[in-house]
Amino acid sequence: MKLFSHASALLLTGLSLATALKFDIAAQPAHLLKPRCIRNYVGAETLVVVTATLSGSKGDGQTVNIDIKDTVGNKYGKTKDAVGETRMAFTSHAEAAFDVCFENILADGRKLGLARSVELDVDIGADARDWNAIQAAEKLKPVEIELRRIEEVVSEIVNQMEYLRRREQKLRDTNESTNERVKYFAVAVMLTLVGLGAWQVFYLRAYFRSKHLI
Repeated sequence: MKLFSHASALLLTGLSLATALKFDIAAQPAHLLKPRCIRNYVGAETLVVVTATLSGSKGDGQTVNIDIKDTVGNKYGKTKDAVGETRMAFTSHAEAAFDVCFENILADGRKLGLARSVELDVDIGADARDWNAIQAAEKLKPVEIELRRIEEVVSEIVNQMEYLRRREQKLRDTNESTNERVKYFAVAVMLTLVGLGAWQVFYLRAYFRSKHLI
């Protein structure tokens, strides 16, 4: 039983959709501000939990703002003057990439060189759910809850593969449609050139005859 539990945990680690990232973001004057964004893809109606842990403290001359939005215009949350651990959860509205953007504003009168360290965790789908709470509520055994997690992760992978298949089909259809249009355009150009050449021959023949050259 323990071996099965460890194997299940290892499989979950391999299938995990969570991402973790550490980086520093330098403080910049407001007029030179360039947000730093981390992008992830998410399917429609998928739970996402974003956890950002920042160094520093309020009043240290830096103001870090966090903004979450996707590439189709949906906005999922914004936190101003974030310090310590900040946690934001949302359910996606569309199949699209979403950005977690950080901006670090340097306070007036402060010199350049200040920075905040950021540790970012993005949990998507099954990884975003509170499995401990589910286990307690449904009184499930550890093996049962791990099987539930595996089932959800595999389901998400299947959905992702289906999305990629649909996207590949759409790209193939677009490519075939473009090829057809290019072919028709090439035929039209050839017919135009042939027609223009024939017109030039008749025009020159008529011109030379009018000048009694032929």
